Formats: sequence, C-alpha cells, structure tokens
Amino acid sequence: MKKNIMSKTHYAYNFMRTGILNGTFGPGQRIVIDQIAKELGLSIIPVREAIRQLESEGLIQYKPYSGAIVSTINETEYVDTLSVLAILEGYATALSAAHITPDEISELERLNEQMKEALLAFEFEAFGELNREFHCVIYRKCDNQYLKEEIKKVMGKMDTLRRSAFTFVPQRAHNSVEEHARIIQMLKEGALFEDIEKMARQHKLNTASALRNRKASLFATKKNPF
Repeated sequence: MKKNIMSKTHYAYNFMRTGILNGTFGPGQRIVIDQIAKELGLSIIPVREAIRQLESEGLIQYKPYSGAIVSTINETEYVDTLSVLAILEGYATALSAAHITPDEISELERLNEQMKEALLAFEFEAFGELNREFHCVIYRKCDNQYLKEEIKKVMGKMDTLRRSAFTFVPQRAHNSVEEHARIIQMLKEGALFEDIEKMARQHKLNTASALRNRKASLFATKKNPF
C-alpha cells in the first residue's frame, strides 16, 4: 500500500514539475489540488505529497487565501539567487574534486563539447540544460548531503524562470565554455581546494554579472532611447 501511494506521488510530482518547467503552469498560477487529482485519476493525498516536494524545491509556495501557487521570480531575484548558487557550487565543486574519476572527467569534456555544438546552432535552451548537467556531474560527488540538498533547492527556485540565462546574454555562453575547460583542467591537475573553489564560484558570479549588466544597459536605454 505504501509503495502504491509513493508511486502515485511520484506520478503527480512529475506531472506538476514538468508543467511548471514547460510553462503549462505559469508563475503565480494557483494549483487546484482537486482538479489535478481528477485529471490524473488520483486521490488528493498523493497530490498533496507531491506539492510538498515541489514546495521544498522552491517551485511551489503557499500564499494566504490562495493556497499553493507556482513560485514567481523576477530578474533581480534570479541574479541574487544565482549569486547564492555561486557560493554553494564553488564549495561543492572543491569538495567534489578529490572524488572525481577519469571517466567523469571524460564526461565533463563530452558535455562541454556538446555545449559548443549547441552554441553554434544557437540552441540556448539546450545549452542551458547541458550546462546544468555539467555542474551536476561534478557536485553529485560531493560528500556533504546537506550542501547538495541546498543546491537542489536553489536550482529549483531558479527553474521557475524556465529559460536559460544564456538566452538573455548569449556572449556569456562563449566565455562559460572556456571557463568549463579551465575547471576541467584544474580537476585533472589536482589543483588546490581554495583555487578550485574560487574558480567555480567566480564562474557562476560571471554569469550573474553579465545578467546584471544587461539589466543596467536596458534601463539606460529606456531612459535615453536616442
């Protein structure tokens, strides 16, 4: 019975998470438990459990008088969240370095090559997915479970934007690939903990800075259109 409930919860979780990430459920949209349950042919219990999971990942939040709604995030929040992720991922990357295997190094190189191909094809959504996978390959080797859970939560918060940051700052994508190559080389060479942490942290902060500069440029253009 418990296994059956868990499988139904996972089904509801996947349905709602996919809907949030592909835009079926938009930011601020109310999640009606009864409606979801009816659509999936489930009772409300697994749907509620799935909503709790999504809330823990930052994709859903509860608001007074509204109940469960899809989390919203604006560009300022996105940049701020990315800055937090820079600190977390920098430390996680450094912790993971000692446990990275040659096979995983090869996987990182393969992913970075695929990112180059996506960039040449102007497929920024695919580029963003590959970028995320690249970093996941590294920090899944981190032996600090709490740190990994926090990273997952922050990434879930960022997912509510549902578009790759590189869509907004395509030039940053070129630099990101080059920085990945440097991170891979540092992992190969067994660089110092603090050097790896600094490089991985700065890598994310560079994306945050590119987005921040883009926003400032757009604001200046609106003030002085000619």
